[in-house]
This record gives sequence, structure tokens and C-alpha cells, in this order.
Amino acid sequence: MPPTRRPAPRLSDAQLATMLDLVKEADSVELKLTVPTASHRATIKGLPIDPVEAEPRQVFFFDTPNLDLDKAGLVVRARRIHGGRGDTVVKLRPVVPNELPDEVRRSASFNVEVDAMPGGFVASGSMKGKSTGAEIRDVLSGTIPLRKIFTKEQKAFFAAHAPDGIGLDGLVPLGPTFILKLVWFPKELNRKFVAELWLYQDGSRILELSTKCLPGETFQVAAEARSHLARLGVDLGGAQQTKTRTALEFFRAELSAAAKPKRGPGRPRGSTTRSRTTAGARTTRSTRGRPAGATAAASTATPSTAAKPASTAGATGATPAPTATGRRRTTTAATKPTRAGATTRRAATPRKATTAKPTTAKASAPKTGGTTRRTRRPSA
Repeated sequence: MPPTRRPAPRLSDAQLATMLDLVKEADSVELKLTVPTASHRATIKGLPIDPVEAEPRQVFFFDTPNLDLDKAGLVVRARRIHGGRGDTVVKLRPVVPNELPDEVRRSASFNVEVDAMPGGFVASGSMKGKSTGAEIRDVLSGTIPLRKIFTKEQKAFFAAHAPDGIGLDGLVPLGPTFILKLVWFPKELNRKFVAELWLYQDGSRILELSTKCLPGETFQVAAEARSHLARLGVDLGGAQQTKTRTALEFFRAELSAAAKPKRGPGRPRGSTTRSRTTAGARTTRSTRGRPAGATAAASTATPSTAAKPASTAGATGATPAPTATGRRRTTTAATKPTRAGATTRRAATPRKATTAKPTTAKASAPKTGGTTRRTRRPSA
């Protein structure tokens, strides 16, 4: 069943007037459209492209853990491209073109572009640079600092717009985001169209279709591109998303989750503990997995008698008694623990250890060489 077509978002009269003012001062215009996720398969099938010819790319953003650059409207990005190529950009948005310094506007590496999509637009200023895929990998591995892959103009542009106290080498990498890029050239328009599929680490994706034009031909190209995409069956009425914003929001959530303290594995949620004092030292045991009664009884601290040296047996008056193994065992007075809710008993007095009575032999009269006669006592 084909998806229900929704009316495409449109600019208000006030937004349209503002956009016209920006376009007059811009160097180029990029017309963009994001396709709803439910229509990705049908759109790719309907476009005159071959998915196996897609060019793979990796994009890395650089920011502070709190995304301070994003809050200031600054984007620092490095991109690895198939074939060992790479590029970098320091982008500021939104910008008012006629308020930028003249030396920045005259730079061949700087470009003011208006990104327009159904229902919205933004003007951005980008200072671009060239790099290699190997250099970007060296930055990610920590072999070289981040500033090494940016030009002097890019570093000066960054310093002019970054918040105080933030330098390039203090930024953290956010990425990668994997991209597949395909292009096609409609014969009737003689213009390049680009399809980019951005694959995010949480499994979500954005399919964006775009084409670029000069500021003076914006509205003509917009009408022609809309008609062309409609003939290919593209859904023009979906909610619009920006690739960079979606990526930064994902990494913001990831950084926030990593900053939260984690609960230790030895103390699960809802478990209780009991304490035991042994020889003056206090130890703690987890009662995880014990029945409710055992847990309640274990919550009372139970003192135990410390081990005494061997000389204690003699001090208490106990005598070592032989055991079955032939060794002697020392009997000492036991101290009974006091349980919660029980009546306190008087300490038991030490029991006297039974001592083995020595066997005494009866004295016998010396023999005189004959039968011993019994002497009779004379009667009174």
C-alpha cells in the first residue's frame, strides 16, 4: 500500500522575504529534501541510481563534552572519502552575509551558502580545507593533534568565533557517522542531483536528496527539482531533518549517558547489608538472595569472641582434655550472642574441665619369703 501523501511544508510570507534577502548576499544555494523513513526503500528503488555504486564516507564532528561549539553555532568537521581523500570544514551558522569581515568574504576557501528545504532555511559560512584520510585517522588515534589538519585560515576563523578558553586540541571526536553517496544527472534538467544516506550508530538513518544552484536561479531550480522528484514517486511532504543536528543530538545523549555514575556490581538495587565485628575490624556482607526472615535477623550486629593465644587456657583454669585424635583441646568459656528481641541472659560461668584422675597403685607388704599371715587384733 503506497504511503499517504501529505502536503509539503511551506514558508510564510515573512520567512520568504527573509530568505530572499539572504540569497542575494549568498555565494550559492543548496536545495534539500529529507525523505520519510517509511519511504526509503520505495524512493531508492524509484531513483535512477545503482546502490552498489555508492561512495562510502565517514564524518567526524569535534566539540566539547558539553557541546559548547554547537551552542555557539560553530561546527568543526572532518570527512574521510573513499580513495584516501579527506576534507575539513569550520562552519558558522546562522550568519548574516553582509556582516562578515571583508577579508573572510574574499577568501577563496570561504563560502556563504543558503540551505533551503520545505518549511525552513538557514545561511551558513564555511571555511573549507583539504586533508587526507590517513591524516584524519592519525588525529583520531592521537598520533597528531587536531589543529594539524586545519589551515591557518580555518584556525583563525575558529578562534574568532569559538567561546573563550576553547581550542582545537581540546575538542573530542564525535563519530564516526557512516554515509553512502550517489549522484544522478537528469537529462531534461542537465543538473547534478545527490542522494546521501546517513547511517547513525543507534540504527536510525536519514535519506537526503539535494541539488545546488546559483542564487539568481533559486526559484526556477526549486520548481524544476520538485517536479522531477514528484515524477520519480518521492514523498515531498515528510517532516524535515538536518543531518548535522541529528548527529549532534545523538552524541549529546551518548556523552550524557557516559557521564552518569554507574552502580557497582557488588551492591544490587534493593539489597540490604549486615555488619560483623571480628577482632576489632568491621566487615560488611551483602544479604542478596537470602529469605526475608534471615535478612531481618542478620541486620543485628553480632559480636564474636576473638581467638585467644594458647596461654589463655591456663589463665582460665581449664585443663587440656584429650581428643579422639590424641591432641588436647582447650575448653574456654563461651560468650553467647544477643539476638534482636530476645531476653538478655546472664553470661554462663566457665565450666571446670574434668581432669583425668591418676591411677594409684595399692601398696603391698614386702614379702618375707613365705606366705603372708594376717595378724589378728587381740580382743579386749
